[in-house]
Amino acid sequence: MRLAVVAGTFLLAACTGGLGLGIPYGTSKPRPVNGTTYVPHAHPTYVPRANPTYVPHAHPTYVPRTNPTYVPRVNSAYDVVGIASWYGGRFHGRQTASGEGYNKHAYTAAHRTLPFGTRVRVINLENGRSVVLTVNDRGPFVGGRIIDVSQRAARALGFMRRGIVRVRVTAVGMRRG
Repeated sequence: MRLAVVAGTFLLAACTGGLGLGIPYGTSKPRPVNGTTYVPHAHPTYVPRANPTYVPHAHPTYVPRTNPTYVPRVNSAYDVVGIASWYGGRFHGRQTASGEGYNKHAYTAAHRTLPFGTRVRVINLENGRSVVLTVNDRGPFVGGRIIDVSQRAARALGFMRRGIVRVRVTAVGMRRG
């Protein structure tokens, strides 16, 4: 009995105009509703906007529908103070985002947006030590951090035991060759 009621309901809905989705009975093409076009799988009140103003969780340089890829550019004015961390052991020998192998004994770093090959000066603001590193990976993937440095760089900066430290990161140029 229930099956018959459900089937009857669907038949009646189908005969009245395509289940109320703006698709006329007997056609496969959608019809405009109030000057908009039918958008499959969208909420019935969805109205597409030509220029969306809000994109949740997007990077500040992300431009919707006009430039789908992010191309890092050298920013010679890059000078940021924030938290640095280091990574080493378990990543040693693995491929980095730039394609080269990670070497925990090299002076390298991971940064979210600077182009690969960018040389940055990292200064430990607690003890004044500094090193020049080459960006060859992407990261850090922990909120609130601006750079991940190699194990050797962390030792040179004096924060291996602590794990994180407040630093100043300044772009100084590009790697040669």
